[in-house]
Amino acid sequence: MQVLFFVDFESLAPIKEKFAIYADKFDPFALESNAMSQFLVWTALESEGFGANLQHYSPLIDEQIAKTWNIPASWKLDAQLVFGTPNSEPGEKAFAPIEDRYKVFGK
Repeated sequence: MQVLFFVDFESLAPIKEKFAIYADKFDPFALESNAMSQFLVWTALESEGFGANLQHYSPLIDEQIAKTWNIPASWKLDAQLVFGTPNSEPGEKAFAPIEDRYKVFGK
């Protein structure tokens, strides 16, 4: 099973025109908003016992997805959240030390 997340960048044209000084910000805002939705859906699926895998490398499937689901040309696939019943525990991941990845400045 999967959840597909799209962004319709063409729908942003009116707000870009209305607030031209911020026009270059609306595409990133749309992606950030979409990312929050991805996180919430992933969290909800996990809380119900599903395993999930979020993929953002979609060029290999874009055309087939658009054709299969009759997706408007203005919609761009941003992420694919594949989910199902887990059949094993996830493997352990190695990370660099937290001190090298996260910095706090100030008090």
